[in-house]
Amino acid sequence: MVDDEVRVVVRKYDGSLHWHYPMTRLGEDEFGVWLGAPAGTVYRRGEPGHETAVVAVEDDRVMLVPHDAWWTAEFQAAPAHLDAYCDVATPSTWTRTDETSGEVTMVDLDLDVCRVRDDMSVFVDDEDEFAVHQVRYGYPADVVRRAEAAAAWLTTALRDGVEPFGDHYRTWLDRLAATRQQRSGSPSAL
Repeated sequence: MVDDEVRVVVRKYDGSLHWHYPMTRLGEDEFGVWLGAPAGTVYRRGEPGHETAVVAVEDDRVMLVPHDAWWTAEFQAAPAHLDAYCDVATPSTWTRTDETSGEVTMVDLDLDVCRVRDDMSVFVDDEDEFAVHQVRYGYPADVVRRAEAAAAWLTTALRDGVEPFGDHYRTWLDRLAATRQQRSGSPSAL
């Protein structure tokens, strides 16, 4: 259902809570489920009451939760420095919590693949953390292989602008803006 509240829950491999934040379900297409978070949405890291970071995002963003893939992608509206921020993670699982809300959970596997807005350059981040956590959390060989393959695929897809990393995600950023405008009843409330 569109316009449902979704709690995004990102865990580490040992099960500890990494990040959690609310988003709105905008819709679904051939690439997966699209969630939106307007500027001002609060992202929290760590267990409730013991958060190690609380961040209000400064830009509108949409998140693609693909069907059965080892990554998620967050696309950030201008003027954010990054155009796309992809987390290499286990395939996401969905839970319905009530009639109008749900939860999507994934396990963060450290590697991030990012695209810079100004020059569209692509880089892989947190390779050092990935190496440390392979030992600390005992990532199985299959998990390591899948994470590395996802990072390699994302790097190429972002660099080449393969959809949904070309222009497709912009339609979902536009939909988020339209949803906000519709709810507020005024274009100036954006």
